[in-house]
Amino acid sequence: MTVFAVEYVYDAESSEIRDASRPAHREWTAGLAREGALLASGPYGDGAGALLILKAADEAALNDILRQDPFAAAGAISGTRTTEWAPVTGLLAPHAA
Repeated sequence: MTVFAVEYVYDAESSEIRDASRPAHREWTAGLAREGALLASGPYGDGAGALLILKAADEAALNDILRQDPFAAAGAISGTRTTEWAPVTGLLAPHAA
């Protein structure tokens, strides 16, 4: 499994959409965490986006996971940046391939 850092970018105008979709989004992230696919996630302090650390077989599998996010279905995400990441120190290091 590969670890990926996924950055979400939110439009300032999407706060109402995010507020309405947040319960379903958090249920989705909680399910991924229970499955072991989501290692950590949360919004940035300035509200401009969020960071998700996920494990997936490859980028295609990761994209399949991300398409299921209720935020994506609601149009709350204006951009994403996905990067393969190799944590070498700290709590997430054991998850590196």
